[in-house]
Amino acid sequence: MPLTADVAAQQVQERLRALHRYIYDIEAERGRSEQCIDQILRAEKAVESSPSNDESSGSSQQQMQLKNLYKAGLTAAEQEERVIRLALSKIYEIRAIKNERRIQARHAGNKETIGCGALMKMLLSAAQTLPLHVGRVGERAPALCGALPADAGHVARPGDAVAALVRVSDKEENWILAEVVSWLPAQGKYEVDDIDEEQKNRHVLSKRRVVPLPLMRADPRTDEQALFPKGAVVMALYPQTTCFYRAVVNRLPTSAADPYEVLFEDSSYADGYSPPERVAQRYVIAIKEGKGRST
Repeated sequence: MPLTADVAAQQVQERLRALHRYIYDIEAERGRSEQCIDQILRAEKAVESSPSNDESSGSSQQQMQLKNLYKAGLTAAEQEERVIRLALSKIYEIRAIKNERRIQARHAGNKETIGCGALMKMLLSAAQTLPLHVGRVGERAPALCGALPADAGHVARPGDAVAALVRVSDKEENWILAEVVSWLPAQGKYEVDDIDEEQKNRHVLSKRRVVPLPLMRADPRTDEQALFPKGAVVMALYPQTTCFYRAVVNRLPTSAADPYEVLFEDSSYADGYSPPERVAQRYVIAIKEGKGRST
């Protein structure tokens, strides 16, 4: 059933109201967590300053009190985390609703023409606002988080961003940034649109010619294994273009908001590589061989 503009607006407003409530709840839970931390610090200080006598009843009581405070602090932190995740879920739902409306508008022929400058800003915004994977203790990053590839049976959804290998001439193929229009199961192929609307090109491509882009960013502090290592050969979106080229990772992100620093293969330079360029996690993917052209 099509998602009309009125229904979409109503759904977004409902989620914004819920998000508003959650933000107040987060502040309240954070206050309780901070109070617990303050009590723990005071109790630890009292234990440290008390005479070292394991047999004294006073020392035992202090240790028991400290354990209870640790438990209370852990409970408060878990409750704060729960509310934060609820708030994040509403943000993701709003993104999904807006994306669904955009896809429906495109299918209806109401595709808005976007200039080059606006397109570059849109791509940057999409990279910066890509959801960050925040796992629980011991949880590993899932497929399509950072450098982690898609599962073998993964099928990209309409609206998903991908790198697509397309033919631009009889002798030349390029990896371009594209958006999935549909999956054609009978043919085992994707229908994709060039993200550069000035090209107005739609392509039907086999699965091996389509690489899904990450659906989440990896946090280097908690999911370093979900990042490409220094020296890895990758495909990266060349700045101010919508094409992917071979590059070497020169520096990893140091924070969740930090991009990679890469060196693009470029025969016009003496050492065969361009000066360092900064490319967001969303636009750095595993290398796949294709003819393409050098930068």
